[in-house]
Amino acid sequence: MTENWQHLAASKKARQQASIPKEWILKNIPSQHELNVLTFPESCGLLTPQEVEITNTHVDVLLDKLASAEWSSVAVTTAFGKRAIIAHQLVGPTSLAHEPRSDHETNCLTEIFIERALVRAAELDAHLKATGTTVGSLHGLPISLKDQLSIKGIESTMGYVSWVGRYAERNAVLVDVLEALGAVLFVKTNIPQTLMWPETYNLVFGRTVNPSNRSLTCGGSSGGEGALIALKGSPLGVGSDVGGSIRIPSSFCGTYGFRPSTGRIPYAGAVNSLQGQDSIPSVLGPFSDSIHGIKVFFQGVLSQKPWLRDPLVIRKDWSEEQYNLIEHGRGKELCFAIMWNDGLFVPHPPIIRGLGMAKNALIKAGHKGDRLFTLVSEAIMLKPCPSFSIFSAGAAEDFAAVSADVGEPLITSMVPGKETTDIDPFLVVNKAPLSAYELWQIQKKKLNLRQRYLEYWLATASKTGTGRPIDAIIAPVTPFTAVPHGKSPNIAYTMVWNVLDYPALVIPVSRVDPTVDVKKPAHEFLSDSDKSVYELYDLETFKDAPIGFQVVGRTQEDEAVIAIAEIVDAALKAF
Repeated sequence: MTENWQHLAASKKARQQASIPKEWILKNIPSQHELNVLTFPESCGLLTPQEVEITNTHVDVLLDKLASAEWSSVAVTTAFGKRAIIAHQLVGPTSLAHEPRSDHETNCLTEIFIERALVRAAELDAHLKATGTTVGSLHGLPISLKDQLSIKGIESTMGYVSWVGRYAERNAVLVDVLEALGAVLFVKTNIPQTLMWPETYNLVFGRTVNPSNRSLTCGGSSGGEGALIALKGSPLGVGSDVGGSIRIPSSFCGTYGFRPSTGRIPYAGAVNSLQGQDSIPSVLGPFSDSIHGIKVFFQGVLSQKPWLRDPLVIRKDWSEEQYNLIEHGRGKELCFAIMWNDGLFVPHPPIIRGLGMAKNALIKAGHKGDRLFTLVSEAIMLKPCPSFSIFSAGAAEDFAAVSADVGEPLITSMVPGKETTDIDPFLVVNKAPLSAYELWQIQKKKLNLRQRYLEYWLATASKTGTGRPIDAIIAPVTPFTAVPHGKSPNIAYTMVWNVLDYPALVIPVSRVDPTVDVKKPAHEFLSDSDKSVYELYDLETFKDAPIGFQVVGRTQEDEAVIAIAEIVDAALKAF
């Protein structure tokens, strides 16, 4: 051991700070008592009027303006680079009264390489000027990446002090694909140590908070992406999801986010925890400020035939037939199952209101809703739970192997100030690893469960009135909106779809409103955990927190889920 972990972490943080252009460092950071900072980037004085316009523009319009050369990639990359740096300074622990204040503790980003990005942007502008054609469908568009995505010559610490100084020797496959499409990669974003947390904190970069209410968590494990996209510091980002790690930050921060089916987006070359665990695989997917951003990312990646670069990608092009909803009545009179609760946790009033808004908007638009999909909780209710048993089979060994080199402590809680002293029951670690046979039995239960869900879903055709099974499920992402730090160990509403490998797309719908989201009288609690969820709700605590839900479809119906989500989103906006 040549250096202790504290010195390594401090040196990495100092190098990160040095990568920020000095003229972009804020001198007017909002007081820690100003909780909602969503509009601050536009009033802080660093952005020009054109940069405000650029960063407030949706992906579809951005791509049109880039392709026509109305806006140069250099101008667009500069605008989002500046706004990303502003965002980075707004959602670190500087905003928390209970954590030490430091001008250097700002945390939604991990790696900052804007100068490198501007060189790439200038090359793309020169190509467009010389040829009159774009490089690809994402020509000139800045894209942010979760820290897992390896870029040659740049570190991927993944929140481990032990990985400081490990520079990628080659790009992840998805990085190559995005650059082939003309994207400009410019920052990487924060994650929790081990990735196996629905919050975002590590010993290298610290904690990322929620820009809608900085006393609340941004979610995890792709929390840096959620916070950055919410603050419009990036128009399109990439996260990963093994139990809700795209969908939870997306919902908590008020963005769109998509967990695709396994094998659609290439994962090869990305770093990860629990590598070799492939019973419930982690998948990569997009965050954006619109569903169009989700769609253009998915279409673009598939157009590059990623199965020729990653052996685990399914050989399947973008399906226009699926997107046109041929098997779903061409999108006419869709029938939705709405999960009001999963039999384990009754959601808080804002979440119930969001589901009700979806139901009423869809009915007004000529669709059907309010069918309860009664088996949805079974994946979590099985004892032992397949997901946690599979993850914890060798988790302790995996985490210890990574952190042992420098004596880095394992984070065992997300409660501020108690991260390495308290032990959260959510922590996915078994002291005694499972035997191969024990693991096989759990995987067998998971397989049987997937069969039962398929049969149950198909059997709903007798109840929908359309002659088809239900077209999609509308479900909570969590039983609550973003919560205070250390209070978010609940992935029941997301993990079930990872176990089943169902694609799910998050749609933001509203924010906590103190005039309508009042606390309800206590219901008959489903469990002690359900009681704890109920007692957590407090209107003042949850002020301004975004409300979202997820649209869920059957495995490998990713294009249909995107199309159905567009219909749901349009119905809500017209309601």
